[in-house]
Amino acid sequence: MDSIYVSALLVGILGGVHCLGMCGGVVGALTFGLDPRVQRNRMSMLIYQAAYNAGRISSYVMIGAVFGWLGSTLASLAVFLPAQQVLQGIAGTFMIALGLYLAGWWHGIVAIEKLGQGVWGRVQPYANRLTPVKNLPQAWLYGAVWGWLPCGLVYSMLIMALSAGGLIEGAGVMLAFGLGTLPNLMLMGVFAFYFTRLARTVWIRKAAGLSVIVMGVWQIYLALSVKV
Repeated sequence: MDSIYVSALLVGILGGVHCLGMCGGVVGALTFGLDPRVQRNRMSMLIYQAAYNAGRISSYVMIGAVFGWLGSTLASLAVFLPAQQVLQGIAGTFMIALGLYLAGWWHGIVAIEKLGQGVWGRVQPYANRLTPVKNLPQAWLYGAVWGWLPCGLVYSMLIMALSAGGLIEGAGVMLAFGLGTLPNLMLMGVFAFYFTRLARTVWIRKAAGLSVIVMGVWQIYLALSVKV
């Protein structure tokens, strides 16, 4: 089961090219909306970016716990079926779809993002009330709201959390994923212009997509190799 956490962490890291495109505008707006004195201080910028991302990851962990609990409940109700293996196979399939999306070969996963538009429409007004960000608690709250931004990458990882085996395990999957996204988004807050260019590099997107596809195939293999 440890492999599921490693996979979630790697998806977060490799999916950074998507994060830069999806959340780059948010990070840039927050960064350039800070007090000019904060913007001129590299350490202050990093502290604010850490607060934003801590809030975002907190939201991931919370919803991951819910999905992990839901998955374990479904598995306990389906005692005559290899429910855990089925869920892991579904998670692997979603990872393959995600890899195809990251590489730019198939965009079917965008349909999943549309499912979250209704939720985001209700949450977004709260984010608007928190800008401009003036202190660290406010930055954390904005990040917590930002965590609900519709994102196929996040939704794919929630499917993995569903197959993790329980509340704590689901939270752990989303924590590992969130930590994987951290380097890209933290650094982008400080070096916004450079990382936006990186996200548009074709070979980087394809390499990341292929890597996620391989991990998806591996998850399916693990599900099929378990003896029921």
